[in-house]
Amino acid sequence: MTGKVAAIMCEQEPGIAETAMAEIVHAILSSAEFALFAEFGQQKRLAKGEHLFQRGQAGDTMYVIVSGGIELDFGDDLVVKSLGANEFFGELGLLIGDHPRSADARAITDSEVLELGNADFQRLVDRDPGLVAYFLRRTIMRVVSNEQVLIRQLRRRNHDLETALDNLYVTTHQLTHTRELVRTDELTGLHNRRGLALYLQDCRNHADGPPQGLLLIDCDHFKQVNDEHGHQAGDRVLQSVANILRSVATETDLACRLGGDEFCLLLRSASAGSLQHAAEFILSAVHGLMDRGHGVPHVCPVSIGVRLLEPHADWSEWYARADNALYQAKRLGGNRLHWSRAATASP
Repeated sequence: MTGKVAAIMCEQEPGIAETAMAEIVHAILSSAEFALFAEFGQQKRLAKGEHLFQRGQAGDTMYVIVSGGIELDFGDDLVVKSLGANEFFGELGLLIGDHPRSADARAITDSEVLELGNADFQRLVDRDPGLVAYFLRRTIMRVVSNEQVLIRQLRRRNHDLETALDNLYVTTHQLTHTRELVRTDELTGLHNRRGLALYLQDCRNHADGPPQGLLLIDCDHFKQVNDEHGHQAGDRVLQSVANILRSVATETDLACRLGGDEFCLLLRSASAGSLQHAAEFILSAVHGLMDRGHGVPHVCPVSIGVRLLEPHADWSEWYARADNALYQAKRLGGNRLHWSRAATASP
């Protein structure tokens, strides 16, 4: 069959071309090639489980399997190849010289192989250069084919890695979002009691120690707002108070909705003067919103209990004393701040 006729047949039947290419790149010798290699190769016997060479070891010989079988393990989760009679391997070591082996070669049963070095291969060339040229062409094409397979594998691995990273990012984002939901009040966006507990725990473990000041804030006549204007108006009042507290808090402070219409503001670094200023700012901001309200209220008056904190005490003690000050502010008519008397003699 001429090359032209073969080309026409391959065009008409793509399967023929694919089969021909598979035969070219497959690492098996024809009967003529095997007879030539057997004439000059050195016979070598291997017991089952015996290694012919190991990955990374420099080599300058190739091998042809006479009988038995050889397993090539490339490591790194790559497919293990099992070769049988008339198949060859290790040819890059022969052609390049001192080439690091890319796999472990191990006999999977009692086997016999032909070993060919440079001098043996030169005698092959001298004996039948045409047949050896065809063998070399197949070898080159096989190397190219293996490289293409490796590139596809690397692309798949990169794609799998990108997918895994994307999934990790989504999972991390979901965990972060979930963690924020656990510690955040849904209506106001401030921290809730869980967020408060975590904040206090972090403060205890931080070199700066616990917070130094506490404002306990409660809305005056909040039930009246709900009764007269509905719960949506009440929600809007709570959100307005939360926005004011958020504007006062620094990155190290904590604004929290304790529940209902009760809030607190923990200041990490505070003095009597800074606490007084923060409480007065909150009252002033509330009054400003009340002045701009028309009909449905956007905010209602608040009462504030103010307390400087003792570092050795805990939250329950801080809260009790600030709550007592808040009660006094309410008793005096609300819409004001009141200091906890144990905190300072002159607020």
